[in-house]
Amino acid sequence: MSTITPALVSLDDEIGADKEHVLRSLAARFVAEGRAGDADALFDAAWAREQQDATGLPGGIAIPHAKAATVTEASLAFARLSPPVDFGSFDGPSDIVFMIAAPDTAAEEHLAVLSQLARHLMDDDFTSALREAKDADAVVALVREAIGETSSDDAEEEAAAPAASVAAPGATKIVAVTACATGIAHTYMAADGLTKAAEEAGFEFAVETQGSSGYTPIDPQVIADADAVVFAVDVDVREPGRFAGKPVIRRPVKAGIERPGELLELAAQAAADPDAERVSGDASASSAPAEKDEGWGKRIQRILMTGVSYMIPFVAGGGLLIALGFLLGGFDIDQSAKDIAVNNALWNLPDGGLREYLGAVAFSIGGLSMGFLVSALAGYIAYAIADRPGIAPGFVAGAVAVLMNAGFLGGIVGGLLAGLAAWWLGTLNVPRWLRGLMPVVIIPLLGSIFASGLLLLVLGAPIAALMEALTAGLNDLSASGFLPVVGIILGLMMCFDLGGPINKVAYAFAVASLGNATPDNPVPYYLMAAVMAAGMVPPLAMALASTLLARSKFSAVERENGVAAWLLGLSFISEGAIPFAAADPLRVIPASMLGGAVTGFLSTLLLVESQAPHGGAFVFFAISPLWGFLVALAAGTIVSGVAVTLFKSIGAKKAEPVAA
Repeated sequence: MSTITPALVSLDDEIGADKEHVLRSLAARFVAEGRAGDADALFDAAWAREQQDATGLPGGIAIPHAKAATVTEASLAFARLSPPVDFGSFDGPSDIVFMIAAPDTAAEEHLAVLSQLARHLMDDDFTSALREAKDADAVVALVREAIGETSSDDAEEEAAAPAASVAAPGATKIVAVTACATGIAHTYMAADGLTKAAEEAGFEFAVETQGSSGYTPIDPQVIADADAVVFAVDVDVREPGRFAGKPVIRRPVKAGIERPGELLELAAQAAADPDAERVSGDASASSAPAEKDEGWGKRIQRILMTGVSYMIPFVAGGGLLIALGFLLGGFDIDQSAKDIAVNNALWNLPDGGLREYLGAVAFSIGGLSMGFLVSALAGYIAYAIADRPGIAPGFVAGAVAVLMNAGFLGGIVGGLLAGLAAWWLGTLNVPRWLRGLMPVVIIPLLGSIFASGLLLLVLGAPIAALMEALTAGLNDLSASGFLPVVGIILGLMMCFDLGGPINKVAYAFAVASLGNATPDNPVPYYLMAAVMAAGMVPPLAMALASTLLARSKFSAVERENGVAAWLLGLSFISEGAIPFAAADPLRVIPASMLGGAVTGFLSTLLLVESQAPHGGAFVFFAISPLWGFLVALAAGTIVSGVAVTLFKSIGAKKAEPVAA
């Protein structure tokens, strides 16, 4: 079906005295032509877009546009207005109006075709031809030629790629990102405006268009060599970490259309200004596409770090809320938190009063947040491999890992499987009619079946067998009276996979044994204390090493995570050490296990008891003797911190300093 037809063209008709009437008239044409089902719904979507930002552009042009469920086929309607109507452009009313209507699930090739039109509107010859067209057929012919409707595959490829770079050796090097709310029109017009202005001004320039039809990232080396960055966007920039440390100019996308030269001059000034705003973050933590010579080891590390970086907020927020719940509600709040939070309110407090109620609420929210850890890790590992199509299969695989008690190791495996499956499916050359379904239906479906199916059918039995064997072995050792040996083993297990299946076996073993604790049988309390103290060691040790002992041996991101790791460690959130372990597992995990073993041994040797199953330092009132707990914890933390510092001195380069 053609994108535009003569019935969608209005020439020199007085279809409205203001833009509301123009939009209603054009929406009615879409419905009359069978391109939309509800004119009012289409108008509402277009009008809502107008409220975000006016669509009038310099030169008497307006391009109102909208995505709406009522639209059945991505289409164009054209109006040549006499007299012109004000669409919000700074240089006066508009007489050339293209209304773009797209389904809310528009296929990528359709959006790419519409993007081609937006680029041609920057061409004075094209707009002059539209003003001189004698009839609707002439307009349709001009538009079809402009958008290359007979070769939409080529149009899709061009729209998804970055705008052509402008090379001017020796000149100021500027890179830019353009993106608008719908990613159809302004994105590409701003890119072309900036490219043209850069060529006229003599800048070396490259631009990345982040539109609805996809985007191809700028080469990492080009970004590394750039002197400044221009973000002409109305939405968040995808993967901003790639530009970390670069001087940046931020403006709405329309500024790239109306004042491209001004933006480039500001960027050139920022490049020479040491106090200019810079893109925050660390490029090493970004999931931007790797350079061509990047090895598999570095690539996997980058992918894992992407998953971890998205998971950390769940760890930090959830862990601290759980600790706050224990502090307010008592060490046994985990047994009743759900019932108290759901069945009570501020005007219907439980028997324990406001303190117990707030503790239950905090614990419940924290528990729910922590429940997303593995799914978020797996989902964003898959995202780092396959971009957005990998998120859904990755989250599902992470949920399956939780179901099977596979922990974060299962999440890593599931995320990698889901990402690879989604990436491979995205490379298939499918028919045009199927392309629109690939990212929203086919890839999530098949990717989830592949990754989650492998976890369920192949990996589940070995993991379950391992857990059963470990639990049985611990029970046998405890029953034989080798308490310090059990403490060492539990300490090693707690620090091996940081929240994974082995960690969970040790923790579950200690928690389950609490049910058998009596004044005459305090052994379960000894085991619980050893497990909790050892589980606190990895994040505390990484915090100690990265913020005090050896800052130069850790990256800027790791130093930032180290600050948060102090609180996470004190809260008994072992996952706080995952960012360090994911970046350097061969050094971090052995060092953590060494400290965990020391802590587990000393805790059981000193007969430290803990009646609380969680909470770390925040449940000090449930730990006895407290001095013994602190001695064991401090010893293990120091041993691990020193060990990881020594290990990082062996065959490791000094971390790069933080960008100014």
